[in-house]
Amino acid sequence: MAIALKAADGGVVQVSPEILQAFKANFAGAVVTSEDVAFDETRTIWDGLIDRRPSLIVRCSGTADIVQAVRFARQHQFLMSVRGSGHNIAGLAVCDGGLMIDLSLMRGVWVDPVARTARAQAGCTLGNLDRETQLHGLAAVLGFVSTTGVADLTVGGGFGYLTRQYGWTCDNLVSMELVTADGALVRAAADENADLFWALRGSGHFGIVTSFEYRLFPVGPEILGGAMAWRAEDAKDVLDFYRQFTATAPRETTCVAVLRIAPPAPWLPKEIHGKPIIAIFVCHSGSIEAGEAAMAPLRKLGRAVADSVKRRPYTQMQSLLDATQPQGRRYDWKSHYLARIDAQAVDVLIAHAKQMCSPFSAIVLFHLQGALAELPAEHSPAGHRDAAYVLNITSAWESADDDAANLRWARDCFEAMQGFSTGGTDINFPTEEEGCQHTEATCGKPTLARLAALKQKYDPDHLFQATKSSAACAWVAPK
Repeated sequence: MAIALKAADGGVVQVSPEILQAFKANFAGAVVTSEDVAFDETRTIWDGLIDRRPSLIVRCSGTADIVQAVRFARQHQFLMSVRGSGHNIAGLAVCDGGLMIDLSLMRGVWVDPVARTARAQAGCTLGNLDRETQLHGLAAVLGFVSTTGVADLTVGGGFGYLTRQYGWTCDNLVSMELVTADGALVRAAADENADLFWALRGSGHFGIVTSFEYRLFPVGPEILGGAMAWRAEDAKDVLDFYRQFTATAPRETTCVAVLRIAPPAPWLPKEIHGKPIIAIFVCHSGSIEAGEAAMAPLRKLGRAVADSVKRRPYTQMQSLLDATQPQGRRYDWKSHYLARIDAQAVDVLIAHAKQMCSPFSAIVLFHLQGALAELPAEHSPAGHRDAAYVLNITSAWESADDDAANLRWARDCFEAMQGFSTGGTDINFPTEEEGCQHTEATCGKPTLARLAALKQKYDPDHLFQATKSSAACAWVAPK
């Protein structure tokens, strides 16, 4: 029986049993259709708000499978999406009616402790990479949630606890291997396909990255980290302290402020569960002694109801926020880059925190600065090197009946903070509605024009138009 797949131009392509069988004959991974028991599990991704049904899923076991899948898609002009870990907020890993190329089985990591580099396949999560590098007391610059995919994070720039010391995740790439739109396997690095290497550091839509080579830094295996919490009525004082503290904090210290409803977490006292709080998550990746000295002013602040900042494994710190983002919950995120946190902005954030309609939502401030500003703005499409903070408005809920209220809350908060923004937004945070689109807000007009020229060079037919995962991204040409 033939399978109908949506074409890139909106039409329909009929794939006969003979064509599908010929594809399977040389494909080492698994081929999944809607008739298979594994179909629903395979198409399901992290964000429960996303419910799309590809007509065909190919689960790649290696690079040769990716090359075959891209050539198959190009030959038949299928609408195509690419899944890394499936953690992308916009859900662009899954396309309705088309071909999904699934890389989530490809999780190999190779560490060179002498050169201080690691190569990770595109299906890896941050946890996969951290686990291997920490065997050697080394770490890559990665994000804050261990279940995030390295591909999803890296091609969008990427930031985490080590960003203040070393820059964006993509600033610390040594090389990438990718399959281009014509099905060729190429290496992109400073000394090979340098224009492609530039474009992929904070961008995408030029091919499917099969593996990333990262520069590593001595971190751990133990750091000083954890979280402190205060009641919501202390939020103004805590945020006023936060903006002063972060202005002078050493680069080894990264602080993340969170306004939310207290979850039933063991580090929080039971009497605070279900009540509004403000928390500061902190990671000091230098010496434990220097970290204790840096934390002293924070520990003297007000009437904290909880303090879990202690000596702990770096891998544990990297997964500390995992419980706040379980798979299957419904998510809608918004973001702004901020040059500073004004007193008026603090008032706006506190007001909108009081209007949260879900116990799982949060308003989050990530401290940046430091190494970001040491590279020129044009170093990579990631840009935004003047940003001091990332504001992330994370709406999260469980029932479809609550969609409208939670979507509205996130948008209202985002719009209220527009006047405090640098005008930029993080390319990793756009939602399904907004798409993963490069615009002047995400990368600036000169960069957008340069990306457009490279798009014409490497993918003139826009084969990679529907996805971002593993460096395939929707595209908006500059005006």
